[in-house]
Amino acid sequence: MSVSALSLTRLLGGNSGFLQLASLLGLLLLLFKAVQFLLHRQWLLKAFQQFPSPPSHWLFGHKIPKDQELKHTLTWVGEFPSACPQWLWGSKVRFLVYDPDYLKVILGRSGYGLLLLNGQRWFQHRRMLTPAFHYNILKPYVGIMADSVRVMLDKWEQLIGQDSLLEIFQHVSLMTLDTIMKCAFSYQGSVQLDRNSQSYIKAVGDLNYFIFSRMRNVFHQNDTFYRLTSDGRLFHQACQLAHEHTDKVIRQRKAQLQDEGELEKVRRKRHLDFLDILLFAKMENGSSLSDEDLRAEVDTFMFGGHDTTASGISWIFYALATHPEHQQKCREEVQSLLGDGASITWDHLDQMPYTTMCIKEALRLYPPVPNVSRDLDKPITFPDGRSLPKGIMVTLFIYGLHHNPKVWPNPEVFDPSRFAPGSSRHSHSFLPFSGGSRNCIGKQFAMNELKVAVALTLLRFELLADPTRVPVPMVLPVLKSKNGIHLHLKKIQ
Repeated sequence: MSVSALSLTRLLGGNSGFLQLASLLGLLLLLFKAVQFLLHRQWLLKAFQQFPSPPSHWLFGHKIPKDQELKHTLTWVGEFPSACPQWLWGSKVRFLVYDPDYLKVILGRSGYGLLLLNGQRWFQHRRMLTPAFHYNILKPYVGIMADSVRVMLDKWEQLIGQDSLLEIFQHVSLMTLDTIMKCAFSYQGSVQLDRNSQSYIKAVGDLNYFIFSRMRNVFHQNDTFYRLTSDGRLFHQACQLAHEHTDKVIRQRKAQLQDEGELEKVRRKRHLDFLDILLFAKMENGSSLSDEDLRAEVDTFMFGGHDTTASGISWIFYALATHPEHQQKCREEVQSLLGDGASITWDHLDQMPYTTMCIKEALRLYPPVPNVSRDLDKPITFPDGRSLPKGIMVTLFIYGLHHNPKVWPNPEVFDPSRFAPGSSRHSHSFLPFSGGSRNCIGKQFAMNELKVAVALTLLRFELLADPTRVPVPMVLPVLKSKNGIHLHLKKIQ
């Protein structure tokens, strides 16, 4: 045999041995993962043995069409008392809680939340940002909110000349983004007239969908594999667009603060705006916020400050459109208070009790954040004696709580009298802004914006529902409609 033939034989033999070793290692890894999966699933099954739930597939979990999740899980609220596990896939499960006593126990403890820092870092940041929501800061924001709402209403007047039917969510999103940019980030200009802002709105909408979709897909859990999928690539693009918007806002404000006049104006303020607090902040060790922490805080507040509020306002408009008698009572209240609405101030916001009742009832029916998830950092025992171990993902199913017939009689009926002054209810039966120490830091800001938007809109337009386009609520990180929210607008003469 020639030397070259011997070399080729050895090479093939060596490659064959390597492939056999690689195959063996791959098989062992697969076996290890399978055992790990089975052991974790067994642990979860034992943890949830006190909490019955509908039958589920061992790998694909509770197979529910995406656009029917609310419908299915609401049947569970009536069937399984207080809470039940929802299997997303394999060993991925979340514990849905929709009982106020259970929620009170969970919210009274520490925990880890989505989009939140943990432990001491969260506490430091919360304490640092609380002054941004002092009422002296919030008072002048009412005028800014009103200006942004009027820009939106002016656009609507022009549009309904062509057709009175309008999909409102996109318009409301631009308006709430305009408001948060001016109030919290000292932005100059009009977001509603800037086409680039629409790409940010779309990116946020895409992120909502992809976060929801990925969580429920067993094959999308590995980061490397997910990046190779079409969803993964689109998610990455949406993240980049959102971060570019955030970075631009931070850069512009930093540039403004290079001007001595602007810097002196900020130094004279008794209370700083949200972004200025972040830029001037010193942590307890004397260091400034890292670029990563700064961007994370701005991302979170930009998202929470416009998308959730846009959801709330849009669904409130829909609720009023489908209940014209309540809409008219709100309009009469606002007209008697504001006249033509040329001016609306902080003091007016507490003088519209019936409108506030309708806003709260709409938030009950359509909570902007339908659920919030936390990992238990220690075991928990509920009032009925049932318990869960540390490490379980608990989901505060706020939509389920607000539609729980044991908490709210006739929960699907729009009844503002539930929130009449002096009416009694469980302290944790109504949680549109979550609750406990980690509740929404901007809840007063949001309520002010909801009241301003509703008051000024009702002075200008009558809202009419389109029976052929009934919105279908979808549980994304923020409550959206699968087919948009379409309303007919009739100008008030």
